[in-house]
Amino acid sequence: MPAVTPNTPRKNDVGGPATRRSSWAEAAAAADAAKPAAPSPAAPTRPPVSAKASVPISAVPKDAPAAEAVHDVSVPPSDIAPETLSFRRSRPTVADTIAESPAPDFISSPGLFVKEQKPRPVGGFRGAMYKLTGGSWNMGPGPKQRQEDELGRRISRQLQGSYNTAILSLKGGIGKTSTTVGVGLTLAEFRGDAPCAIDANPDSGDLVERALGEGIYQQASPRTITDLLENIESIDSLTALARYMHHAGRLHLIAGEQDPEVSDSLTAEEYLRIRKLISAYYSVALTDCGTGVTHNAMSGILQSADNLVIAAGYAVSGAKRARSTLQWLAGHGYEDLARNAIVVITDKDEVSSRVDKDAIEEHLAGICRQLIAVPHDRGVADGDLVTLEVLKPDTRRAYKEIAAAIVDGYR
Repeated sequence: MPAVTPNTPRKNDVGGPATRRSSWAEAAAAADAAKPAAPSPAAPTRPPVSAKASVPISAVPKDAPAAEAVHDVSVPPSDIAPETLSFRRSRPTVADTIAESPAPDFISSPGLFVKEQKPRPVGGFRGAMYKLTGGSWNMGPGPKQRQEDELGRRISRQLQGSYNTAILSLKGGIGKTSTTVGVGLTLAEFRGDAPCAIDANPDSGDLVERALGEGIYQQASPRTITDLLENIESIDSLTALARYMHHAGRLHLIAGEQDPEVSDSLTAEEYLRIRKLISAYYSVALTDCGTGVTHNAMSGILQSADNLVIAAGYAVSGAKRARSTLQWLAGHGYEDLARNAIVVITDKDEVSSRVDKDAIEEHLAGICRQLIAVPHDRGVADGDLVTLEVLKPDTRRAYKEIAAAIVDGYR
């Protein structure tokens, strides 16, 4: 049987001469001639394209590519929609894949791209192995360090506004001022913002001397709370306020009046003016109230306090007076302060074994929010300069617990 070529005439099905097609263009022209009238130009449409050839295969040039020989030849390839031809269906591009994939949240899910690192262990066997292996073997912190880290997080919690904690007692010499200094230095160590401590003791308080040392305080400009009150109207910036402050590291202090004839003259209204000024620049303030709860400034202190620290000792008299303080507060309109108070028992004098410390702690723990014991420490008991560096680890931890409890009470 002779081969059929584009130039070879043949007869069609009805016996007439066959149409000679020598190219794709001629095949398309023949197909167009057989189409119905085109729709109006306003709404052009494309005729359906057959998936099989509508022109006899014999009309396809012998040398046409194989892919072209098996697909529709009734329309020129340039007019055929790519999605209708299997050989033109392409795989999704990289751009398509990225567009269809959900975008990662770089802000709320940074861990998708960075491996979480364990905190570095400090001290003990874990810390020794970390140093020995150059950090390649990180077992993470132990239980004790995790507790210390949690205390640090509680102390450093960001606060919205300014808060004031009053430290008071009914008996002197049981660790009230040393607690104020120790807790103040601890807050300064962990918090991003510096705390302020105010000496409102009417009995020639020694808060600044305990924080700076007697010698350094005498060499410094001895500005006191009285000087601050005299010039309070002219203070309109932290720089101006700093002239009346003393600094023990990052702990800022306002010294109490040392003149006995003047020290007891601070009124509730004057204290509230100072508290208002301090609140504009400090988020945490501690007020050393002195002994007693009935002196002139005390009503202003309690009125502006957000929580209280009640100083107590292990002596029987110290425990009884701490309970009396809480009862007095509850009976004079300060029930919330009494209920949320933190009782701090300082083992200052190393009482004899006859005193049942556990019984005293149990007796006071039931009438306050939290009870914290400060162990005996010569750095506190001597009544001299208080610095965190010389304190025992257990004493420093007790001050951390007090500081954390104070900040927890700020709502």
